[in-house]
Amino acid sequence: MQQLRDPNTNPDPHTIASAIGSSWPAYEKLAGDISGPPFKITFEWRWYNDGKAWLCKATAKGKTVFWLSAWDGYFKTSFYFTEKTGAGIATLEIDPSHKSAFASAKPIGKLIPLTLDIREEQDLKDLLELITFKQKGSAGKS
Repeated sequence: MQQLRDPNTNPDPHTIASAIGSSWPAYEKLAGDISGPPFKITFEWRWYNDGKAWLCKATAKGKTVFWLSAWDGYFKTSFYFTEKTGAGIATLEIDPSHKSAFASAKPIGKLIPLTLDIREEQDLKDLLELITFKQKGSAGKS
């Protein structure tokens, strides 16, 4: 079940840790790993009235890299690609289940979603690979 649904309670380390439970060490490691070079990603938590929940927009240089949401005992990260920017996902060294999920995902407008459930630190490998891919693609570099 999605967490952080009280618009009057801003997410802070305590409320996030309480929401995502045992995945908190993975969240902390992720936040630490991507805040500095080479990623330089910042987290921006905002209340979204349409979904009635707090969501985190992970941005670098003003561009959204991925979205993060808190769930009961874990967190989700969601990436959105166009057909063109997502073309290289099949070549990435990530779990084949992520590749097949992306290949069969229904587009939302022109964007194709790819969501990962993060429960423990070992789940961060694929997430960091996708972050690297997304940032290289949005920077127009190979």
